[in-house]
Amino acid sequence: MEFMDFQLYSLAAAIVFNKIFFPDVSPAIGLIAAMATYGVGYVARLAGAVYFGRMGDRLGRKKVLVITIVMMGVSTTLIGALPTYASIGILAPILLVALRLVQGFGAGAEIAGATVMLAEYAPAPRRGLVASLVSLGTNSGTLAASGLWAILLAVLSEDQLLSWGWRLPFLLSFLLLIFAVWLRRSLKESPVFEERPDVVDGVAMTRGELEDTAKQEPAGGLEVGLKQRKGKAFFVALGLRFGQAGNSGLVQTFLVGYIATNLDFERSVPTDAILYGSLLGFLTVPVVGILGDRFGRRPMYIALTLLTIVTAFPAMLLIAHGGAAAVMLGMIVALNVGVLGLFSLESVTMAELFGSRTRFTQLAVAKEIGGVLATAIGPVLAATLTAVTDSWWPIAGMLVVYSLITLVSAVLAPETRGRDLVRLEDAL
Repeated sequence: MEFMDFQLYSLAAAIVFNKIFFPDVSPAIGLIAAMATYGVGYVARLAGAVYFGRMGDRLGRKKVLVITIVMMGVSTTLIGALPTYASIGILAPILLVALRLVQGFGAGAEIAGATVMLAEYAPAPRRGLVASLVSLGTNSGTLAASGLWAILLAVLSEDQLLSWGWRLPFLLSFLLLIFAVWLRRSLKESPVFEERPDVVDGVAMTRGELEDTAKQEPAGGLEVGLKQRKGKAFFVALGLRFGQAGNSGLVQTFLVGYIATNLDFERSVPTDAILYGSLLGFLTVPVVGILGDRFGRRPMYIALTLLTIVTAFPAMLLIAHGGAAAVMLGMIVALNVGVLGLFSLESVTMAELFGSRTRFTQLAVAKEIGGVLATAIGPVLAATLTAVTDSWWPIAGMLVVYSLITLVSAVLAPETRGRDLVRLEDAL
């Protein structure tokens, strides 16, 4: 649901929002403005990560997941009912940004909550595979959103798309919201949360209560969890997040608009590439999860980031100077290696890096800071650099930089495969 909502918005931002909400500027400036409205949601996501992350660590995972999905689903549906710039002028993009902020605030704990729940339910030997289901869920959302947009682009004329067709995906998402709320209300609480030594009657102890209890059990895990200084695991996790988040913003959002606007391809070409790449992702994600369980998280991170670095410039060369088939091949490779493959690893590794007392908060904040710095700012920066240089090479360069950050973080990270997730302290 989260990724369907965000992919619906990101594709709309790349394909039609510059014409619907920013029609009085040049196409290049309109694309930058549309990417900026896409990016503001990531600022709200960070605030949501802090607020709901603390709630999830204190009161449990299930309650947060119900609240956040309602916030996201309602705001996404209302975007489909917004009046356009032609109807109410500057108020239209203002309302768009307001709904985007609400959507982002709810989304701040969405992927973190789903990641924590799956990782904490999974048996240790298959945790990488089970936690990778988060990536399959996000991939399903991306696929559904891309499929809806592909159908609209195939069957509707330009006038139909701009007048009413763009609203349909947002309005139809309400049906998925109903199912998502029912599903989450049927969930049981995470077994790891219930087994935590600091949780009494379903509520985590405050720090003062925890310190009093630790004095009575000086050799227990409570004291270890209290004394450990936080920070190392967080910054490693942030670096691991950076490559996937940055690559995702470039491949799944910016390139769609860039290929249609700057390279003069039909808009269906990059949309179809995301669609086919997402289909291939249903194989990529579990295979990477299984390999992570077999060989460890660090070796797989190092292999995938190196592969992304090596293929970044060849893939962009294909996209910039090839035909439609080359464009699709380049996007499919970039999506599966630099985005979905890394996401499969990220889902389990970040959960294993953190202790159970602050896992939800640290994981959510690390993901969203990475999102703000990479996914939100990246498309705007890429739009600016490609406009200034009139070239594709800044896109490839950004893919390399993002992947290098993750490569360094993977080298510094401890191997977390099989770690006991009930432990209160971080892995380093």
